[in-house]
Amino acid sequence: MRIRQKDLEIIVDQINRAQGCPMTTYTLKNGEYEANVGNYHLSFAYGGVSLRQVANKDGGASEPLGTGHIPKKALYGVLKAFLAGLETKKG
Repeated sequence: MRIRQKDLEIIVDQINRAQGCPMTTYTLKNGEYEANVGNYHLSFAYGGVSLRQVANKDGGASEPLGTGHIPKKALYGVLKAFLAGLETKKG
């Protein structure tokens, strides 16, 4: 199965919903962009992709899964497991 960027984005949206986090990374306020703290989003670099979470209003981000940038197919499995854990936690 080929994993597309859209497939990953769908899971990230589900993670944001499950955590009650903002759905967008930035919001335009008074003509300036402000980062939405807590938002999960994808980062693409080095031929791979990773999950990032906005850590502060200036746009600083953490990498909650600690995978670094990995192939889309590998991240897909990790994201599914992360989402399953969040849903189990809600119980």
